[in-house]
Amino acid sequence: MPKHKYKRVLLKLSGEAFMGSQSYGIDQEVIKSIAKELKEVSSGGTQIAIVIGGGNIFRGIAASAKGMERASADYMGMLATVLNALALQNALEQRGIPTRVQSAIEMQELAEPYIRRKAVRHLEKGRVVIFAAGTGNPYFTTDTAASLRAMEIGAEVILKATKVDGVYSSDPVKDKKAKKFPEIKYIDVLKKGLEVMDSTAISLCMDNSLPIIVFSLKQRGNIKRILEGKKIGTLIHS
Repeated sequence: MPKHKYKRVLLKLSGEAFMGSQSYGIDQEVIKSIAKELKEVSSGGTQIAIVIGGGNIFRGIAASAKGMERASADYMGMLATVLNALALQNALEQRGIPTRVQSAIEMQELAEPYIRRKAVRHLEKGRVVIFAAGTGNPYFTTDTAASLRAMEIGAEVILKATKVDGVYSSDPVKDKKAKKFPEIKYIDVLKKGLEVMDSTAISLCMDNSLPIIVFSLKQRGNIKRILEGKKIGTLIHS
């Protein structure tokens, strides 16, 4: 097996990715596919932490737009990420990958509380760590949680899995003339208003020089290729 380029990474998965072809909920085949791919790369020496969104079950910002009080809606969204985290943990452990879920909202019967030093120790022991419940605070997205956790655990890069194969000048599904960027600077993502991650997450990475690789989760083997140092998707850096 080729040597991996990165020692520790944070993988950001959207909740929507868990839906597969469904309009709602968790597609077990998708989760099994993700778990299978992570099993293939886990033996390469890279320590893997994961942050998952909850949009396949509940989107706080969408509920807020329809009249629900924003803080309550966001807390409900955080609980949705816990459901996704437990589902992925189950799929990983069925494949023999030791996994721990740490939640920013304490629920000791289901997950460990988030403790940075404990998370790092799990990673050092070769366990996959899934961070659930975002930052534990309303008004912050799971993208921001991914940026925050990545810096706290000393990740070398954020791997942002999406439906498309990188960052484009506009939505490539709607605009056939959309241009793909092999590389782009943080500040240009903010200036152009590109909807890769929210501005808080991008600014946090920019302030701490934490690179982001945006890639397609649909193409199997992309995580492995990135860890081996191959140029996949779009690199966001300084």
